[in-house]
Amino acid sequence: MPKKILIVEDDPVIVKYLQAVFSDNGYATCAAGTSPEAMDMVRTEKPDLITLDLQLPGEWGPRFYRKLRQAEDLREIPVIVVSGIDGDHAIKGAIAFVKKPFDPEKLIGIVKNTIG
Repeated sequence: MPKKILIVEDDPVIVKYLQAVFSDNGYATCAAGTSPEAMDMVRTEKPDLITLDLQLPGEWGPRFYRKLRQAEDLREIPVIVVSGIDGDHAIKGAIAFVKKPFDPEKLIGIVKNTIG
C-alpha cells in the first residue's frame, strides 16, 4: 500500500501538478482546497504526510495547522509548507518550507526523507 499525501491547496493547477509529481514517485494522493475540507480529509483519509499552502480561502493554512496540532490523534502527521508567500515563520514545527515556484526533485527528496 503506497504512502498517502494530502495536498492542501486551493489552486487546481498546482493540485494537479503535485498529484502528478507524487504519483510518479509512487505515492497516493488526496486533496482539499479549504481548511475545513482538509480537516475532514485528514480524519477520513489518514494521510502519512500533508503539504500545506498558507493562503487558503476563508481560514488560512496556519489556523489549519494549529487545529491539526491540537488534535491528539493527528498531531504527529508531518507537514511540508508549500507556499508562494514568505511564511516559514508562520508554521513552527513544519518539517520544511518550500517556496513556490518549487523544484519538484527537492520536494520529493524532503518527502522521501520524511516518510520513505
